[in-house]
Amino acid sequence: MVVGILLGVPGSGFPRIQQFFNNSESSVTAEPWARKYKCSLPQPCPEEHLAFRMVSRAANVFEPKICLEDRMLMSSVKDNVCSVKDNMGPGLNIALVNGVSLEFIETGASDMWAGDVNDLLKFIQPLHEGTLVFVASCNDPVTKMNEETRKLFSELNSRNAKETAFHENWVFVGV
Repeated sequence: MVVGILLGVPGSGFPRIQQFFNNSESSVTAEPWARKYKCSLPQPCPEEHLAFRMVSRAANVFEPKICLEDRMLMSSVKDNVCSVKDNMGPGLNIALVNGVSLEFIETGASDMWAGDVNDLLKFIQPLHEGTLVFVASCNDPVTKMNEETRKLFSELNSRNAKETAFHENWVFVGV
């Protein structure tokens, strides 16, 4: 039995070993594994570009994630995003990164349903010039958002900050 498994006897479930012993004309070429790049992107980023991936929460299917240069900044695994399990409620997940050195600065999650929008403003307003701001929503990004908050996100180059509505998914990177 063990010899059959090691040598790839037909029906043993080890077709790769069987292919090794077969001649090249009769062997079946297996599909190569899909190569993953930084932040699990399907292709590499061009040189002098940053690789990042952001996911907003969609229903109870996807949890928010923010990845930069293959470093997970925020995720449910790191337990630093708003999610159903922590009962924090819907809102915004924000990661701050130094735009020159790419050093991680800080993350914050803001409950935009039952939280205080002033806490979000206190987190965002003291930004230094050149700070990268990554934002991924968690179910409802706007219930507590006021005109001052929308203006601030617009100044960070969000095109949709003023139009984003209740229960919409929203991600953006600003400087």
